[in-house]
Amino acid sequence: MGSVRFAIGLPNVGPFADPAALVDLAVSADGSGWDAVFLWDHLLYRDGWDVTDPWVALGAIATRTHRVRLGLLVAALPRQLPWEVAKRAVSLQQLSGGRFVLGAGLGSIPEEHSGFGADPDPRVRADRLDEALRVIRGLTGGQPFSHEGEHFRVRDVALRPAAPDGGLPIWIGGRWPNRRPMRRAARWDGLVATHADHGKGETMPPGQLREVVDYALEHRDPLARSLDVAVEGWTDEAPDRAWAQVEPYVGSGLTWWIEALGWWRGDLQAASRRIEAGPPKSPSDLGEPGSGEVRAH
Repeated sequence: MGSVRFAIGLPNVGPFADPAALVDLAVSADGSGWDAVFLWDHLLYRDGWDVTDPWVALGAIATRTHRVRLGLLVAALPRQLPWEVAKRAVSLQQLSGGRFVLGAGLGSIPEEHSGFGADPDPRVRADRLDEALRVIRGLTGGQPFSHEGEHFRVRDVALRPAAPDGGLPIWIGGRWPNRRPMRRAARWDGLVATHADHGKGETMPPGQLREVVDYALEHRDPLARSLDVAVEGWTDEAPDRAWAQVEPYVGSGLTWWIEALGWWRGDLQAASRRIEAGPPKSPSDLGEPGSGEVRAH
């Protein structure tokens, strides 16, 4: 696993449901040293809350940024048609110059399924998710593809253009100690870990992340490329203190720290201030004595 990189995570609901505001925050992140911008994927949330379409917002972000990766953490694939997701994902890859990452999971709100006539049972959603992922992988290859499954059927279809060389990166979200999402993540490119005992504004402890990573790697093909491991958390605006909060997770296998921003931390202005302060910085990045760096005087 490589060195840690830093992203911001933004809701698409409530006070953060303005797509123009999400674009502005992403542009700020692009210029403030962050490595990625990820959006939530919801259709519904609290009663009376606005919800914006994250795919539309990501399209705008792709045209206004130049460096950061961008993606969904995580797309609720069981309520979406996989061929439409495949087309959107490849289009965002084109628009962004290959910077798009597709995060995928069950979805956290059963009403987003039952409210539109779909079965909200987690086991059914899990089966649809696994099948949808196979269809998306097949359809983004650019070659004729067929699939006959319980939930989806594709008959000799070639969607073009194909995903760029290297394919479409797919990260899987999962809530530990549930095992099935972690086994699923072991088959794909990345793992986005949360924990059933830790909610918004909390970060799962490093030891629990180590358990997640060890379990996923036990179920991963040893010949597969390295697995990205992401966790959401909350750090201080001061880069050196922020690094002290992140560093214990690096030893647990972390490759992506996602700074979770949302209404529980403050309004859009508070999110903007945290983004502008930049990501955590290690002592070597800051050029502190003993780091091997030469400090400017």
